[in-house]
Amino acid sequence: MENLCVCQGFSRGFQNLYLASCLKKSGTYLMYNPNVLLIVSEDNGPHLGCYGDLFVDTPHLDQLAAEGIRFSNAYTTQAVCSPARASILTGLYPHQNGQIGLATHKYAMFPAHAVEENLPNIPSLLKANGYRTGLIGKLHINPESEFPFDLWWNDPSSISFANRDMQKTAQVAEKFVTESNTPFFLMVNYPDAHLPFHRQQFGLPKVPYEAEDVETLPFVGVDTPRLRAQTADYYNCISRLDTGVGLLLDRLQQSGKANNTVVIFTTDHGAQFSRGKTAIYESGLKIPFILRWPSINSESLVKDELISHVDVLSTIMEVTGTDCPDSVAGKSLVPLIQESPVCWREYLFAEWCSAHPPIYFPQRSVRDQKFKLILNLLQDRPSPSAIGYSGESSFGSWEPGASVAEIASADKQIRKVYQTYKNPPAEELYDLENDPWEFNNLAGLPKYEAEQHRLRDQLRSWQESTKDALLNPAHLNRLTEEHNTIVAEYYQESAWGKSRAYEWCYAKYLSQH
Repeated sequence: MENLCVCQGFSRGFQNLYLASCLKKSGTYLMYNPNVLLIVSEDNGPHLGCYGDLFVDTPHLDQLAAEGIRFSNAYTTQAVCSPARASILTGLYPHQNGQIGLATHKYAMFPAHAVEENLPNIPSLLKANGYRTGLIGKLHINPESEFPFDLWWNDPSSISFANRDMQKTAQVAEKFVTESNTPFFLMVNYPDAHLPFHRQQFGLPKVPYEAEDVETLPFVGVDTPRLRAQTADYYNCISRLDTGVGLLLDRLQQSGKANNTVVIFTTDHGAQFSRGKTAIYESGLKIPFILRWPSINSESLVKDELISHVDVLSTIMEVTGTDCPDSVAGKSLVPLIQESPVCWREYLFAEWCSAHPPIYFPQRSVRDQKFKLILNLLQDRPSPSAIGYSGESSFGSWEPGASVAEIASADKQIRKVYQTYKNPPAEELYDLENDPWEFNNLAGLPKYEAEQHRLRDQLRSWQESTKDALLNPAHLNRLTEEHNTIVAEYYQESAWGKSRAYEWCYAKYLSQH
């Protein structure tokens, strides 16, 4: 269990009675078997108008926030697709459910026989409670068979990295919503803003952003015309996403079911720029999170508590009146939407392991409202992902990443930032209140020794309570050697591998910790 304020330790039954009492006093009531619409975008941080972004217009998501609750400190568990999405659907951290890298590269959740009990997930739990379950877009978690969706629509001509047809997506969603009066859970996974950054598709956005309209994202630390052009097209993806969400919510409204539907909008992780996606910095982990619950008067409410993707399952279980397994790591967000103050977690945790095998580089992090500690578990190598996003990869680097020349032209502080990014020390400590982009590593400074020690203790406590196998040096060494072996055999010619003929063994030892 995570470190929580003591008054959050109510029993589930007491929480439900308390919630019903509060709602009755405020003149609102719980919906009976509400529908749930879970909208998940891809590869975008909180770069929306309602989060204060100055360069992109997002009227539909802004309206959703105005009608609901916007969480200002929401986080993913690991800044790459499959682990993040597995945490959303299971309520567990990647090291708990086993999805420690991309499903594309055969990483998978722990099999049922390898863990003490079956891993819970949102569609299976809701389906057992009488809900219809639907998925639009990719799942990207292994094994797919663990997720019982009545509908799974993933037509590559309409919803893929290559094609992003917002009208067709809304039409498919409308059909699912209206074809039955049985309560539904529908997850819509949009491909924007994943690479490639399409400037315009299917006529959207109507007026694309140009390089001169924007500035590079501040956490990148480098500002050049090339990066501004990349940023403009990132914003074009965000604009198209916003239009798609608007079309989806319009169809929900037209169905007559909007007033009995809880809507959640979030993303998997941060933007695909240097120090963003695949990094354990704030720019990779911090995400937008908006919740609209029509039966609760919460318009334009902003909550600053630390929340995580692991909280989504527990929240949906409480909203729908579905029993929530005790094994999940997260907590229901329902208490946070009450008018009276609610104690909440003091510390928030995240991790990194891998995406595809060549960028394996295990890390752990903990933050509170002011400070953040990063623990880098390997000291015998640079961070391969950071190398790729700094223009130095022998396999070619990510186009939105800063180049060697761009970094070299930056000021001394930013050059040092990129050195830390590529060759991180054992620990990094940041004052997020005064250094939100994590440019100044305070680890090892006597002035901050107490903070570093406190956060280190909290991180270890979390690792112990969540049974993080990498606390054991033998498991860390074995996982590292397994990656080294697979990379040497299959990934020497390409970062994406010559084949997928290998099989992972990590479930055999990590799940038994």
